[in-house]
Amino acid sequence: MEKEKFNQSKITDHMANERTYLAWVRTGIAIIALGFVVAKFGIIIKELVPGTNQTSYHLSTAVGVFLVISGGFLQIMAMRSFIINKKSIENETFHPRSAAEMLTGILIILMAGLIVAYMLLTL
Repeated sequence: MEKEKFNQSKITDHMANERTYLAWVRTGIAIIALGFVVAKFGIIIKELVPGTNQTSYHLSTAVGVFLVISGGFLQIMAMRSFIINKKSIENETFHPRSAAEMLTGILIILMAGLIVAYMLLTL
């Protein structure tokens, strides 16, 4: 009976780890999609409004590329965290970590600042 309870607990832990991983994947995909839209927005403005400031177009592309790279980096971090957590759950040596979450938070703050700067420069 005790062994069955332990296995159920491990199964629950693995499922929670997987849900967390999938949440990070969705976040990364959203950031990549946002980057794509921002990069393409500059091209659309350039085509629709002749004589548009070239800085706006290049800045839009740079911000979009940064967001796409950030989303890809987030995917790598999510996969790394998932694998580490999976191994530690199996080995019963799980210890919560916060470095990846803090790094992600800093990255998102940087992205927000970059987008705000872009919006202020292109008004």
